[in-house]
Amino acid sequence: MKKIINLFSVTNSLLEKVGSTLGSIAVALMVCAILIQVVFRYLLNNALPWPDEAARFFMLWMVGLMAPIALRKGGFVAIDMLVHLLKPRLAAILNLVLLGLATLVIVIAIQIGWKEVTGFGGRFATASLYVPTSIAFDEWFRVPRSWMMASLLIGFVWMLIVQIELILRQLFALFTGDKSVLDLSAEEA
Repeated sequence: MKKIINLFSVTNSLLEKVGSTLGSIAVALMVCAILIQVVFRYLLNNALPWPDEAARFFMLWMVGLMAPIALRKGGFVAIDMLVHLLKPRLAAILNLVLLGLATLVIVIAIQIGWKEVTGFGGRFATASLYVPTSIAFDEWFRVPRSWMMASLLIGFVWMLIVQIELILRQLFALFTGDKSVLDLSAEEA
């Protein structure tokens, strides 16, 4: 079981490095798009049609790439008062139940995301977001809405992988009594 946990840990650590880099780039591009819109709207009195949609595009990708990292590092808001009041074994079982419920929600979100990307909603293009298809900028391609929504699908699939790692760690700790496997910060050092 320890080897399987290590496999998930290595995979998620690698995905974390890639995801945090791409997520940071998405934040920077989102800020640039917003600043462009502010300059054109308020200084030049000529609002552009694309920066709002570009900012939304990059924001969704930032969320899709950063949410799994926050989940793995315990960065989501949690009320863990009850867990601290319970005996360690009962607390571990409660954590497993909560991880199971969260996994169920993530699986449902993946199904919804898949339908959103591949279904009816994915057939539409964004209203004003185009990318050039030639170096001369004389041909443009309208960005499909599915490219934007794919960020959430990818984020939820990665969150499922993180959930599996967290469940395996919790099970290992419950059955072996080795609580060190629950400390993800020890592996990063």
